[in-house]
Amino acid sequence: MPLEAGKLLQQINNPNDLKKVSKEQLHQVCDELRNYIIDVVSVHGGHFAASLGVVELSVALHYVYNTPYDQLVWDVGHQAYGHKILTGRRDNFPTNRKYKGLSGFPKRSESEYDTFGVGHSSTSISAALGMAMAAKYKGENRKSVAIIGDGSMTAGMAFEAMNHAGVADSDLLVILNDNCMSIDPNVGALKEYLTDISTSPTYNKMRDEVWNLMGKLPVGKNFSRRPKLLHIITVKGKGYALAEKDQTKWHAPGLFDKVTGEIYKKKIEVPLPMKYQDVFGYTMTELAKANDKIMGVTPAMPSGCSLKYMMAEMPNRAFDVGICEQHAATLSAGLATQGMRVFCNIYSSFMQRAFDQVVHDIAIQKLPVTLCLDRAGLVGEDGPTHHGCYDVPYFRCIPNMIISAPMNEKELRNLMFTSQLETTKYPFVIRYPRGEGVIADLQQETMATKYPFEEIQIGKGRKLKDGEDVAILSFGHPGNFAQAAIRELRIDGINPAHYDMRFAKPIDEEMLHEVFAKYNKIVTIEDGTTIGGFGSAILEFMAQHHYVAQVKMLGIPDRLAKQHGADGLKFYFGAYGEDYAEVPEYATRQTLVMVGTKETETGIGVKNKDIYVHSDYGNNILANCNAVMCPPKCGDIKPDTWDLDTLGVTIIDRGDKGMLVF
Repeated sequence: MPLEAGKLLQQINNPNDLKKVSKEQLHQVCDELRNYIIDVVSVHGGHFAASLGVVELSVALHYVYNTPYDQLVWDVGHQAYGHKILTGRRDNFPTNRKYKGLSGFPKRSESEYDTFGVGHSSTSISAALGMAMAAKYKGENRKSVAIIGDGSMTAGMAFEAMNHAGVADSDLLVILNDNCMSIDPNVGALKEYLTDISTSPTYNKMRDEVWNLMGKLPVGKNFSRRPKLLHIITVKGKGYALAEKDQTKWHAPGLFDKVTGEIYKKKIEVPLPMKYQDVFGYTMTELAKANDKIMGVTPAMPSGCSLKYMMAEMPNRAFDVGICEQHAATLSAGLATQGMRVFCNIYSSFMQRAFDQVVHDIAIQKLPVTLCLDRAGLVGEDGPTHHGCYDVPYFRCIPNMIISAPMNEKELRNLMFTSQLETTKYPFVIRYPRGEGVIADLQQETMATKYPFEEIQIGKGRKLKDGEDVAILSFGHPGNFAQAAIRELRIDGINPAHYDMRFAKPIDEEMLHEVFAKYNKIVTIEDGTTIGGFGSAILEFMAQHHYVAQVKMLGIPDRLAKQHGADGLKFYFGAYGEDYAEVPEYATRQTLVMVGTKETETGIGVKNKDIYVHSDYGNNILANCNAVMCPPKCGDIKPDTWDLDTLGVTIIDRGDKGMLVF
């Protein structure tokens, strides 16, 4: 049954329609908007509590301001669902965060009302100030408004912008959306100060939800053309009791029953592998109990990265520093100068914000800080602002860096163990993906006994399988898909070798000499960008040592990977997003390729069979094919009647990660 908005909300297709509503009806608009967000997110998923908290604010802003001429900039943007619904995207809102659907964040190419693309925190004041300064220069009487949460106000960039705004003499309004939360509860002196203010008797006399906002916003709108700050109090999850009670859990709960509040989980008959995040969290606690020099640092992600376990047991040794990646990196460096063995856990995409601190404060000083990059690779529905694609290239160019990626949870534990040893003298990067690992019997209660720590020699890979024909060199978690495909290989005479390289820097040169001496067909596999990444390191080695081989790099190509369900994105063997894997000239049935997703039908040619294999959003289809090399009448073949024998294709791995063919 299609989800429908309330009767009044159905009449609002843009802010001009909203302005036709009387002030007396605004309560009803807010109620219907909040209920529609609950209805859609409960069925389709997405960020939840943040948007519920700013429903009244969203309505007030579009009621008062002349948007899009007046420009609103939402910080981070996961609280902008109400804004999207009120600006012409109500009927498309169920496609939120889906492939080809609405972005989960404001996006300039999606709507003229989305004045600035966001996803990371603390950018709104700088962007809105730039817009205000441009309007002043051009003589335009337009307003610029930044809506920023108190969590984002913990970042230095927000204060840098505020400092400049104070002397810029531009028409800027900064709305401080104070709900005492990021994903986890906010931390720091600013949070304590704002709490003291908001709980004072004088301050509370000024509060009365939307009516208070309606009284204040026109004043802020008509002040002189100078920067202004409006501090408002909101409740994250407002209107849904369970979300108000547990705001961290309901930040992005997944699918749930809106009546009972039951969050749906997969029904499983056997234990699933642990998430890499939980393996990190419990391993941190285990290591810290054995080594009193270990400390943990994370910028506002203690739940997401699972440092929360160590924080609960050892609060004086594990710290949430707020949304402050730069500070987190340099704080870790300072701790390391005093002999501490610091694990600084930052999501890969957020690590970009602290690049100079890693260079200047950690690498140049050769400080043995362990940088754990969670959410490395493609993360699915959050889209290009959150994919962890670039860490290998930008760290690989820095001297004194060790860059590693575990293929499984056991390897993660051992890399963490190795990084904290006194013999490890350099910065140590460990990158790993979001979600579950692959070892079902590695569980919290037994991991220490079943999988005790083993030191890994830095810069040394491991040969998982000898072979002939072609060598597969994998880096990190994608090696599991290559391993599964090789294990299930059913075509006689094909015998790929498989090497788990473990390190992108230092690279295992001894192993690579062995590979290039034996194989002239090599495939590299990674879940980061191929430009400057692991595959590039292999090509550099080949060039430096004058080897001649045909090398195919499989990974994320030189374009932005779009938002997509994880099942549709993680085609580690070549195709990402709208891309497809081009088969190199030497391709034969002995070449490993994987079908990817494209907005239209795409193909992979296997030259000695004259076959094209197609994929369209998870369905393996040959319909509507225009490929020159396709078999006769392939357009007549329906997905559910695909005759693989007739086509001469063998499916090796047809799981939720994509489709592997020879």
